[in-house]
Amino acid sequence: MDQLLFNSSYGLKLTVGQIVGEIVGFMKLDSKRQYKITIGTDSEQVGGAAADFVTAVVVHRVGNGGRYFWRRLELGKFHTLRDRIIKEVIMSLEVAQEVLTELKKLPEIKFDFEIHADIGENGETKVMIQEVVGMIRAYNFEPKTKPSSYAASNVADRHV
Repeated sequence: MDQLLFNSSYGLKLTVGQIVGEIVGFMKLDSKRQYKITIGTDSEQVGGAAADFVTAVVVHRVGNGGRYFWRRLELGKFHTLRDRIIKEVIMSLEVAQEVLTELKKLPEIKFDFEIHADIGENGETKVMIQEVVGMIRAYNFEPKTKPSSYAASNVADRHV
């Protein structure tokens, strides 16, 4: 999936490996702080059964800002909200595995890692919370849902 490039706030197109380099550089600027790396995907129906998916990779310097990277994909054949939400989670999990593979090559880096799902107790997606949280936990990731899922609900949502 590395061939799918992410956008940076500087307008650069980056691979997952390059994103990890940027994240590590950001973390080393203030290595005494606590960091959280989060990944989330949001989507929007764009016409017919097609949907626009945006995945965000966020590095948060807890209490002091952060950086993020994002990519957009348009995919077809999503007839239900459930199908789209499951695809969002799968996309986040795939990117998370790629990012962690790169980060594990750098054992001196300390961070918390979360997957953010764009679902919550309010609205149509509330019936999916257990299923989605279970999917994320099955991959040994820490799941977050609304209102704590800012990588999906705020960052990725900004680019959908």
